Amino acid sequence: MPSPYVLVVDDDVAIRRLVCSTLTDAGYHVREAADGIEALALITQEPPELIFLDMRMPNMDGWTLAAELTRRRIDVPLIVMTADGRAHLAALKLGARDYLGKPFAEDDVLRVLMPPPSNSYAVGLTTAAQLVAGPVGRTISSGLATPEGGPKEVVMAVVGIEVSRREPYADGREFGEHGAYEHIEGLAHFAVDPGHEANRAIVDLDLAPRDAQGLVRFTADISLVLRQRDDGPRRLLVELPNRGRRRVYQLFNRASADAGLRAHPGDGFLFHHGFSVCSIGWQWDVYRSDTLMALEAPEVQVDGQPVRGQAVVELRPNERRSTFLLANRQHQPYPVADLDDPDARLVVRDWEDGPDTEISREQWQFAQETERGIEASREHVYLAGGFDPGRIYYVTYTAVGARLVGAGLLALRDIAAFLREPSEGNPSPAGFDRSYAFGVSQTGRMLRHFLHLGLNVAEDGRQVFDGILPHVAGGRRGEFNHRFAQPSAQSVPGFGHLAPFTDAPTPDPFTGKREGLLDRQRAAGGAPKVVYTNTSAEYWRGDGALGHLDAADMRDVAAPPDVRIYHFAGTQHGPGSLPQSRLAAAEGASGRFGFNVVDYAPLLRAALVNLDRWAGEGVEPPPSRHATLADGTAAPRERVLDAFDALPSVVTPDRDRLWVLREVDLGPDATKGIGRYPAVEGREYPCLVAAVDGDGNEIAGIPLPDIAVPVATHAGWNLRHPDTGAPEQQMAMQGFTRFFARTRADREATGDPRPSLEERYASRDAYLDRVREAAEHLVEEGYLLKEDIALVVANCAERYDAALRAVDGEFTEEVAAPATRV
Repeated sequence: MPSPYVLVVDDDVAIRRLVCSTLTDAGYHVREAADGIEALALITQEPPELIFLDMRMPNMDGWTLAAELTRRRIDVPLIVMTADGRAHLAALKLGARDYLGKPFAEDDVLRVLMPPPSNSYAVGLTTAAQLVAGPVGRTISSGLATPEGGPKEVVMAVVGIEVSRREPYADGREFGEHGAYEHIEGLAHFAVDPGHEANRAIVDLDLAPRDAQGLVRFTADISLVLRQRDDGPRRLLVELPNRGRRRVYQLFNRASADAGLRAHPGDGFLFHHGFSVCSIGWQWDVYRSDTLMALEAPEVQVDGQPVRGQAVVELRPNERRSTFLLANRQHQPYPVADLDDPDARLVVRDWEDGPDTEISREQWQFAQETERGIEASREHVYLAGGFDPGRIYYVTYTAVGARLVGAGLLALRDIAAFLREPSEGNPSPAGFDRSYAFGVSQTGRMLRHFLHLGLNVAEDGRQVFDGILPHVAGGRRGEFNHRFAQPSAQSVPGFGHLAPFTDAPTPDPFTGKREGLLDRQRAAGGAPKVVYTNTSAEYWRGDGALGHLDAADMRDVAAPPDVRIYHFAGTQHGPGSLPQSRLAAAEGASGRFGFNVVDYAPLLRAALVNLDRWAGEGVEPPPSRHATLADGTAAPRERVLDAFDALPSVVTPDRDRLWVLREVDLGPDATKGIGRYPAVEGREYPCLVAAVDGDGNEIAGIPLPDIAVPVATHAGWNLRHPDTGAPEQQMAMQGFTRFFARTRADREATGDPRPSLEERYASRDAYLDRVREAAEHLVEEGYLLKEDIALVVANCAERYDAALRAVDGEFTEEVAAPATRV
């Protein structure tokens, strides 16, 4: 039997030799390359069984090589080698099997060679339809009974779950009174009725291929962690993976980002509270891997031919490059219908809301730059001279091969409806008493879209979710239900930027039309309890306040009785951590200041538990909490930025180049889900953020002790680093933390107006006493769980210690490194 072939790619000769010699001694056939171009040539000749890949190399780096392999459908497992403490997370999210942090030794190489655990056993297709075959093969015999005592029959859009892996979860670990859980991975099979009233909001469903029974079929990846005990309330939490990545374990169970992608239990919070978890693939353009979940959406057709139409792709370079994939991030693109498309346009703007400048067609083409030169491509755009870092480009073109993007919305609804109904075909036969939907960022906006379409009622008329928790969604929706939609796009002016923004009916300031996000859901019935949680970043990007603002009359809009809106004061889009980083791995951009360190996870955990008590037991959660005009805590960004100008070493963004949201005209067929691009932008919606105190910390929202008893300024905005272009502009999603000076003398030396640590707190213990008091107050108010007081205190102790060691107000990897080496 031939030895397995492994390719080692690194420009560092010493590292190549270490890895190659270790692999050779272990019996592998090894080849090596010094950069991506050389590696691609070797891979083209003979694909290896495994690649050890450095991410930063000259000529063609590891990121570009990985993207090229994906484009060519060359599926080879990657072991990422990097000295960047954050870059490996991005690589794992893109599907890398494992990573080696530089420097490493021979034993580390041998460790990552171990294959991932195999399935304990596989089970074939488990069909719901086989229990009671109805006229369309979708009727199941429920575990419930009719008034006459016979089995209750229920129409289900889920017709089977194909199980590929089934095993005790976390090696059989028991989670307190809720006991052990089971872990299932597989594929869910759907068959939906395109003519059913409950499905008519889905764009192009009538154009999707149908089977012999007139149903539209599709499949989606599914991951289940199921409580095995049937006693007590049976709670189901359905998660929408963010761009294919499971985030629920990281955000609620505090699992590390990479471990969370594999359903790691972390500290077990969800399971100690009795939640079963379902992660369902929903996004058609995600490339599947062992960590990325997707949905196989049918291609819509007219008269048996693929649909053509306008598409737009936004390009945001952080370094000069000549070629971009025609997709948002590294997803599947919509191919160009005609390489010489006479109507295709490439425009560029210098900032988010700047004017567009069209680039002459002679300067760009549908092509890619390779080692062989410029090659025509239906999936790439090439610009002679390269795309400038920090600028924003939009390419519009005629695409071919539209997908049924809205199938993802149906997958969410129908998997929950199936799982909560008791039946023999259900992986959890007793079903569930309560079900909840959770989405973060992209998928939080998708949940807003779900509610706007009134989809919380299944085909049989039953309410699906008792509660919904859209996290860091702001006031927008997204590209989840129109022709040629790209679900990962979030800043492109388009369908996701349309009103309404508030849940309660509110007049639009430009059209005068009065509508609310929940209007259709209330008309259809089945309106769930909703808890929105946002950070300061969603407000600073321009849309957060629109969720509770009457923009026509500039007054506050109260949340309806079945809705709560919570703002986590002084936080950024994702939970903060130490040491501070400046690299946003997913976006590939760098920040000017070290990122915000406030960990808001304890507030999010409390929000979920409060939602469960509200929907399941009728216990009212604490009131909405966010900045308002009425109490003077909501203010324009320009005014709030003035407070930051006094801080040492802090540069504020250009007031004329802040992100805004504008009215959008998508053409005459927009109501059919067909857009005209580029969209015509009109007047600007107002933007409000929370006002700040003399330290620069927000005075509205829910303040963790990090804000109430501060050791730093924690902001919801940051700037782009000069190395990535446009340094005067905001950086998406990220905030910053600037620690206070240690002593009065230190702050006076830099002109820092903020009192120092020694002026605020007599000692570390005195500081932590005040932290504990602030945490206990949040527990009394209902915004924090008692069980998380210790976590909050420990977090603040870590921040206090970091403040004592901070250099120029920051505690970055470079500052932390000396202690790490000791």
